[in-house]
Parts: sequence; structure tokens; C-alpha cells
Amino acid sequence: MPFHESAGVRFFKFETLQHPALRHAILTRRGGNSPHPWASLNLGGTVGDQAERVRANLSRAMGAVDLSTASLSQVWQIHSAEVVRADSPQRAGDPVKADGMVTAQPGLTLLMRFADCVPILIFDPVRVAIGVAHAGWLGTVRGVSLELVRTMIREFGSRPEDLIAGLGPSIGPDHYPVGPEVAAQVEAAFGSYAGQLLLPRDGQVAFDLWSANRWQLESTGIGSVEVAGICTACNLEDWYSHRGERGQTGRFGAVLALSA
Repeated sequence: MPFHESAGVRFFKFETLQHPALRHAILTRRGGNSPHPWASLNLGGTVGDQAERVRANLSRAMGAVDLSTASLSQVWQIHSAEVVRADSPQRAGDPVKADGMVTAQPGLTLLMRFADCVPILIFDPVRVAIGVAHAGWLGTVRGVSLELVRTMIREFGSRPEDLIAGLGPSIGPDHYPVGPEVAAQVEAAFGSYAGQLLLPRDGQVAFDLWSANRWQLESTGIGSVEVAGICTACNLEDWYSHRGERGQTGRFGAVLALSA
């Protein structure tokens, strides 16, 4: 089963990313202490929740998946295609602005936050390296998933055919209508394939983020891509959704680490 629970915290794990060298989880919103509208395991520090509650939620979440807050590496997510290498836990100071991280450092935990955008997790079992990215519509058309693979190739000598990827819970095409400006950027980024990503929905056009990111990853020759296929807006009991909750919501986290 993809869902697990520990210490009252519920989380999702990919079947294809079960490996002795890898620890990963996509944390649901369940098991925290934040009130409405952030109820309850909010890990977002910029959405109006109290900082002490967010810190307590993070400590609880990390404990539930048997990882340490002292091991965390994080970035300031900006909807870019910027991917950085992390070699040590984040210290005091402003985080680096990026939407992807990679590492081959055992015991270092990569954390990113989501509320509709696609969590992309990648594992290289041969080079023993990992990567994570945050892909909303803008990161997708900018190619953050492609840059994540390129960075693993460049930094660790990864071969695309060895890589295993998971696309986590995120907004599905039935709940993601976009305007003509976004549609035009999708067409520019995906060319003839854009017609399979821009779907008619109730007189509007919806963008299929799942298929877009899967197509980009598969275009690199990646070994496998597992798609959770869980829409955040359809499943508010488990996930935060910026669209589904009209912007008044928290952020759930995706974590992955190489076993120390």
C-alpha cells in the first residue's frame, strides 16, 4: 500500500522507490497541530501560520519518518528550473533560490514543500544519488524535471536509464484550468505534444501536469516513472491544495535521503 502512518502522521511512499539505500516520504496534511485553514501538518512558513507551530509540525513529521531536522537541506522555491547540489545541512541565513536539489551525501535530507505543484523524486541506485524538484506550470514549461536529470548526470555521472522517478500527489487535469497566456507557453515548450496536455474542460482548457512532467522525464531516456495519480484538489482530507482551497491553505512536504 502506498500510504503509511507513524506517530499519527500519514504519508505516501512510491512502490518503485523502495530501496535499502533510500528513505523517502510525501507527508500528508494529517498529524500536525495547526488550526484551520492550515490544518494540520502545515510545513509552510510563509502562509500565515505561526512559526512555532510550523517548527513543531516539522519536528513531528521528521520524527515520524525517522529522519532528523538537523539533517535538512532546503531551498527558497521560486517556480524556476534552477537545480542546486546540496552537500551539507542548511545553516543559518537565507536559503538558496531554486526549485530542485540533488545530493549523493548519505544522511542529508532534501525537503521541498507543495500545495498543488508536482513533487518529483529521483533515485539513482547505481551512483547512489537522489534529486527532488518542485514543478508547477511555470517550472514545468521551464523544464525543471529536465534540469534535474541533467544535474544528476553532470554532478554524479548518472545514466538516465538507471534513474527511477516518482511524480507525487499534485493537482490533476480535471481541476487545473489555465488561461490563454499559460496555454501559449505550454504550446511553445511542448510543440506538437501540447495538444495532448491542454485538454478541454467545461468550456476551458486544462493543463495536465502529470503527463507533461512524465513526458519530459521519459524524453531523457529515464528508466522508469511512477505517477501517483492523486489529485490534491480532489483529496483535501490528505493534501493541501492552493486551487482547491482558494489560496487559504498550508504546505505539505516531500523528503528523501540516502541512508547514512
